[in-house]
Amino acid sequence: MTRALIVIDVQESFRARPLWETISDPKVAEQANRLVQLARRAGDLVVWVLHSEPGSGDVFDPALGHVRLIDGLERVDGEPLLHKTSHNAFTTTNLQQLLTEHGVREITVCGIRTEQCVETTTRVASDFGYQVTFVTDATATNPIPHRDAPAEQTVAELLADPRTLPADEIIRRTEYALAGRFATIATVDELEAAAAHRA
Repeated sequence: MTRALIVIDVQESFRARPLWETISDPKVAEQANRLVQLARRAGDLVVWVLHSEPGSGDVFDPALGHVRLIDGLERVDGEPLLHKTSHNAFTTTNLQQLLTEHGVREITVCGIRTEQCVETTTRVASDFGYQVTFVTDATATNPIPHRDAPAEQTVAELLADPRTLPADEIIRRTEYALAGRFATIATVDELEAAAAHRA
């Protein structure tokens, strides 16, 4: 086993936030699930990663019950489930040790927060020497408010503010930042086609 799929933060915590209505792809779990099925058929390792902030009292606090896979995703026996407290999936987990134990050299990443948790995991993985594929249409994110926007800005105010960075622009910029330097950019359809060709 030299390849692994890392599914990052596709969790109910995000659906419990008001910002969910602005998510770039509400069906991101379906895209992630296509990758999971592809990985399982190929015999690749599937690693699930959830973000957790114990004691925070918000949607990332495990005590509130939202730190679980989005409904429709299902982990099977033998697939590791890691809980991280940093943006990237390596720093506060044993992910690198796990990948080393399985002989993994190539990883595919997908998940929620295209430009944050998925991107930082990609960059760290690249620094560790992994060959990384960033599956852009199996990620999702929200618009980013301007740095001078009020901290308690409502969703309506966020969307009405012309300084807000739209989600599609965030995804485009993330692709530009990663492509060729930290990762290969791919789509779910492209990976499915490649797998069918190998078969």
